[in-house]
Amino acid sequence: MEKRMKEAIEQNINTYSSPSKLRITDIRVTNIDGAPKHCPLIKIYTNQGLVGYGEVRDASSATYALMLKSRIIGENPCNVDKIFRRIKQFGGHSRQGGGVSGIEIAMWDLAGKAWGVPLWQMLGGKFRDKVRMYCDTDVDGKHTGTDMGKVLKKRMEQGFTFLKMDLGIELMLDEPGCLNAPLGFLEDIKKYSIKAINHQKGSIDRDMMMGKNYKIFTIPHYATGIHLTQKGMDFLEDYVKQVRDVIGYEVPLAIDHFGHVCIEDCIQFAKRMEKYNIAWIEDIAPWQYTKHYEKISNAVNVPICTGEDIYLAENFEPLMKNGGVSVIHPDMLTVGGALEMKKLGNMCDKYGVAMAIHMAESPIACMAAIHAAASVQNVMAVEFHSVDIPWWNNLVVGIDNPLLKEGFVFVPDKPGLGIDCLNEELIAEHIHEKYKGQWESTTQWDDEWANDREWS
Repeated sequence: MEKRMKEAIEQNINTYSSPSKLRITDIRVTNIDGAPKHCPLIKIYTNQGLVGYGEVRDASSATYALMLKSRIIGENPCNVDKIFRRIKQFGGHSRQGGGVSGIEIAMWDLAGKAWGVPLWQMLGGKFRDKVRMYCDTDVDGKHTGTDMGKVLKKRMEQGFTFLKMDLGIELMLDEPGCLNAPLGFLEDIKKYSIKAINHQKGSIDRDMMMGKNYKIFTIPHYATGIHLTQKGMDFLEDYVKQVRDVIGYEVPLAIDHFGHVCIEDCIQFAKRMEKYNIAWIEDIAPWQYTKHYEKISNAVNVPICTGEDIYLAENFEPLMKNGGVSVIHPDMLTVGGALEMKKLGNMCDKYGVAMAIHMAESPIACMAAIHAAASVQNVMAVEFHSVDIPWWNNLVVGIDNPLLKEGFVFVPDKPGLGIDCLNEELIAEHIHEKYKGQWESTTQWDDEWANDREWS
């Protein structure tokens, strides 16, 4: 009996790791494309052969992670909070949070592997054994609400119980009389949109990013001068009605990418949406403008949502405190990682705000989001944006395949993120065209140094 107990215990202990002596020795990155976007993947190596997996936010730069290499080499990755406090000053909102967040997740992966426990256990345990996934759905080209409804209906047939679609001014660029804007402005937007769609795999090249058409999208909503006419309001409302006529009114349906238009038009349109049982309207204004969100939320009876571009849990509080949002929507790879997500979940309980988790990345970020969602008491759903990518699930080895089962992902009990290893051959097939090489040396970042102290 004693022998059997000893053998059972040894099976659950990583005898190749001495956690207190574990040290970070290297960081490598690989950039893949189409999963569904450009995704910079991270490996953190250690002196004991353990490798931790992380990821920089979608459509971002691996530089945000590599610049931190010299700050963490030689550290014990099990001291996640200590290292995070050292590097969090180098994070920022939106994609700028990706380096700090991706490294934080990779350290949790290493700590879990070293100690033999899953990430959700290190965050305090789990509230659920499976996590609901909501499906974000795009339809390319000119289409009707009925067309979108049919695509969403197929998602429901695949088992999804929560849906989201894009709905915004780009649907009306070819519809005369629907939009009001400075003359020539809409034509520039249309040129940009066509170029972005036609560009290989949807990536935006440097020429586009530096051109005048890109700059349109750097103007905040209230300053574009774009308005919806009543005809435009009618057009979009009819689109939503067509969608509901196909999918019914029972399934939750969220709306994203409304467009950079003034908040007064957003309020008018949101009022029209009240009869269509909208789960939330997302990013209807820049998240920084708390008063804008407060004004919109007080004027309409549709849940208002934002948050995928907010770094650190503390920066969500003004929106919640002032009643600007009913739903917050953080991304694991912007918010600061798993521990910040846990803090944010507790803050949601304090203010009575719902949480859904943004996720448009590889299985690495997805599994991190699943662990975080399991550890947070009240979570609506985690986004899934890769239904139509047949190779997505195969990028990593060790997770369920298929990962999604009837619209849910089961929370793994395996150590760390629950990923055994990466599928290196498949990754090689999807290397981003602008970033040749796979896990190449990063010694050029070994001696990066600055006096990082923020006080004297």
